[in-house]
Amino acid sequence: MGIFKKPKTNHLTASEVSALWLQYLGDSMAICVYKYFLNSVEDKEIKAILEFALQLAESHVTKISEFLKSANFQVPIGFTENDVNVNAPRLFSDQFLLFYSYIMTIHGLTAYSLAITNLERLDLQNYFFECMASSKELFQKIVALAKNQPNFTSVPSIPSPDMPQFMESPGFIENLVGDKRPLNSSEISTLFFNSTKTGFISSLSLAFSQVAEREDVRNFLLKNVKLAGKDAQSFDAILQQDHLPIPEKWDNEITDSTVSPFSDKLIMFHAGFLVNAALTYYGASIGSSFRSDIIVNYSKVFTHAMEAGVLSFNIMVKHGWFEKQPEAIDRKSLAQGSEKMR
Repeated sequence: MGIFKKPKTNHLTASEVSALWLQYLGDSMAICVYKYFLNSVEDKEIKAILEFALQLAESHVTKISEFLKSANFQVPIGFTENDVNVNAPRLFSDQFLLFYSYIMTIHGLTAYSLAITNLERLDLQNYFFECMASSKELFQKIVALAKNQPNFTSVPSIPSPDMPQFMESPGFIENLVGDKRPLNSSEISTLFFNSTKTGFISSLSLAFSQVAEREDVRNFLLKNVKLAGKDAQSFDAILQQDHLPIPEKWDNEITDSTVSPFSDKLIMFHAGFLVNAALTYYGASIGSSFRSDIIVNYSKVFTHAMEAGVLSFNIMVKHGWFEKQPEAIDRKSLAQGSEKMR
């Protein structure tokens, strides 16, 4: 018999634990959010979207719990009925609820595709592929319905060139201080997308600032409104230089309610999640931008998001809301402990 043991079928790698852990936190939050949304939504078609989203989130937390327990990992606390007041007055319009679902489904699709690339277990791969398939169905339902809504803004179209063309010079210095070439398709796409998402962060932070209970949470959210709003405007300004349309803004879809539907813990987690996602998208967008003024702008908004991320992390730790992921063995502490016993 060889000295190497066959790995257990329920063994989880660090990347697998991370994917499951983060999805559990996100979906347990989504359950709270969508239960509140469903208690106030009036539009029947939008309600069907929200019901489907809630169904997916509930199925996810059940399956993730099974995966973690079978590998002897603690299931996260995440978010529970204590983090939501489903009877709170309406804070968002039906239009905003659909837009919210659109943005969060994009995040889900992105997270699932990234998770799959780091999974070794076949059952986990299949699970996340199933998550992608169901989220694809949800996304397509949302887009089909959103196209008929008054606040829907399409990504700008561009004309087809007559023949293949090549860049004649890098033009980085010229683009920074002189005449700028028109935006290319990749730059238009990422600027429009990041304006949409960053504007969403600003609007959601504005809504949360009205209802948050703790002063430090409110102050953070108001700062986030200012920073994210400024960043969204910077994307819009570049698009408008080429006379291109900009995304719809959503502040007017927020009511004047000051009764919170969510705990400050959930609000801060949600804000931190969106800020961290923005960092990922900004980093990817820099790689597809070739005008130096755009690269400089992304560097600025990246710094703003980093600042917001640090603030949100500090507040969550301060109030005991930041649930730690499983960690590697602390060998240094073990060694120090063994020295004390000698």
